[in-house]
Amino acid sequence: MEIITNHFPAMTDMHTSDAPTYDPNRLLDTLIDKMKLKNDAQLCRALNVAPPLISKIRHRRLPVGGALLIRMHEACGMTIAELRELMGDRRQKYRISPEQFKPREQGMGRGA
Repeated sequence: MEIITNHFPAMTDMHTSDAPTYDPNRLLDTLIDKMKLKNDAQLCRALNVAPPLISKIRHRRLPVGGALLIRMHEACGMTIAELRELMGDRRQKYRISPEQFKPREQGMGRGA
């Protein structure tokens, strides 16, 4: 009987390129080092965010949002592109729904 210990293929099997995968911890750790902070609590104070936010990002329960990237940029001076590179975000294009660019229809509000 064969015992399977790893259900996932090795990273080298999944990705042929050497590009790093998404890792928000690398971004957070680099910010802590660059800003000469001691821990996540100090990072939260520097970014003016609640500690559970950083914890959820570290445990990959919440993505790094645009507003947080802007706060990181303002706090440490790194460009948004550098911050995205640190966490492994390599997207060149962003998909936005065409519905977001349509004006709202008049008369569809309350009482109509």
